[in-house]
Amino acid sequence: MSVREVEGLPGPPWDRPLAGRLDRMVVQSELLEGNPLDDPTRRPLYVYSSPGALDSGAPVPSVYMIQGYSGQVDMWLARSPFELTVVERLDAMFAAGECPDAVIVFVDAWTSLGGSQFLNSAGIGRYMDHLCDEIVSFVDERYPTLAARAHRGIAGKSSGGYGAMVVPMLRPDVFGALASHAGDALFECCYQRDFPEIARRLRDDFEGSYDELLRRVREEPSFDWARYGGAFSLYAYACAYTPDPERPGRPLLPFEVSTGRLKEDIWKRWLALDPVRMAEPHADALRTMRRIYLDAGKQDEFFLDLGAQAFSRELTRLGIEHTLELFEGRHGGISHRYPGAIRELVLALGPLP
Repeated sequence: MSVREVEGLPGPPWDRPLAGRLDRMVVQSELLEGNPLDDPTRRPLYVYSSPGALDSGAPVPSVYMIQGYSGQVDMWLARSPFELTVVERLDAMFAAGECPDAVIVFVDAWTSLGGSQFLNSAGIGRYMDHLCDEIVSFVDERYPTLAARAHRGIAGKSSGGYGAMVVPMLRPDVFGALASHAGDALFECCYQRDFPEIARRLRDDFEGSYDELLRRVREEPSFDWARYGGAFSLYAYACAYTPDPERPGRPLLPFEVSTGRLKEDIWKRWLALDPVRMAEPHADALRTMRRIYLDAGKQDEFFLDLGAQAFSRELTRLGIEHTLELFEGRHGGISHRYPGAIRELVLALGPLP
């Protein structure tokens, strides 16, 4: 007996043939040109079409999936032990007829600082415009989508969940529904509690200097999350929320590095970008959403379950319809929640009566 080469995919638990189709493309962005981090303007873009969307030719809703902090688009194809990938989970849902047909778009907004928060920032680049004004029109021109905001949704987890809440508030002309899984919100719970810890880490390990931390990150052969993750990600958030107008690509930090003491003026600007605080001034935009779906694990390490509750409470106070689901779980390992949220959006985004 001997092994021999055969044609085709190996099948489960390795590559699974899809009932729908995943197109992997590369796009060139004009709006990201000249970004202060000198990050690539050539980006991967994945577009999944459900089986019926391929066969019928009738226009269908679209949902844009955006990744969390440190994510890049190819991670949607990463496999955890004994589980389907995110794309395989979605394909299985559509193949089983559990959701109307749709086009699902996986957008890459990675930066060399780990993320963009899907905002336009002088410290990072025009990532919200890249999503709303470049990617959406590109997809609508090439796929059988219902090309209107009433039929277009956005979903994400963590920083992607933040983007899924904030982008529709700022650009309701583009998106008409949202789903946020443990999105960054209630900043005093998910961010502020880390300031003294980061100040201490910088003092003890990096000569009290972010420049020293950034230098070591660039020189290390691997990224040690336990050592660098908290301080590095906070730096990235600061570049998104409060870029330094005098130093492109650098932030105004919301605390004193030497003491951890809050800088009230900078922190106030952060809070203005907290979805919980944004809800009231953007209530009219939120009222136009055809579906708002929120969820989070009750044991989320970053207290984003409390952020989801606080955002939900604001929506309730403002009379805005939505759904909040809290479940037993932490921040990671919740990709099994994504198909249900996509289904909720697609059901809401179908053709108007």
